[in-house]
Amino acid sequence: MTHTHATELRVRYAETDRMGVVYYANYLIWCEVGRVELLRALGRSYAALEAEGIGLAVSEATVRYLSPARFDDRIRVETTLTGVRSRAVTFDYLIANAETGARLATARTALVSIDRDGRLAAIPQDFRVVLESVL
Repeated sequence: MTHTHATELRVRYAETDRMGVVYYANYLIWCEVGRVELLRALGRSYAALEAEGIGLAVSEATVRYLSPARFDDRIRVETTLTGVRSRAVTFDYLIANAETGARLATARTALVSIDRDGRLAAIPQDFRVVLESVL
C-alpha cells in the first residue's frame, strides 16, 4: 500500500447546480469519501476509530477548482496522506475525470484528533504507526 489511494464515483444529479455543473461544496464531500476509503485501505475504518472514542475533525480545508464536473461524469479522487503528528493528520487530493484524466480540482485538508467531548486527543499509537508507515 502506498500513501495514495484512488476512489471512483459517479456524479449524481443532486450534486449539480442550476448551471449543470457540480456545486462547489460537493468537492469537499468527495475528499471525505477519499479520506475514509484511504483509512479503510490501511486497515482501519473510520467507524472503528470512532468506536474507540476518537474522531478526526477538519480544522482546515482548501480547494482549487480547475474544471467543472457534470452529471454522470465518472470521477476519480486520489487521496494522499501527507503528514501525521501526535494529534493531527494532513491529506492532499487530486480530483479528476476518470475517463479523460482531466484535472478538476486539487484540495488539502488538515484534521485534528478529538475525544468524545471534542477535546484534542492523541491519535491511538497503533493507528499512528500504520499512518506513519506509508509516509
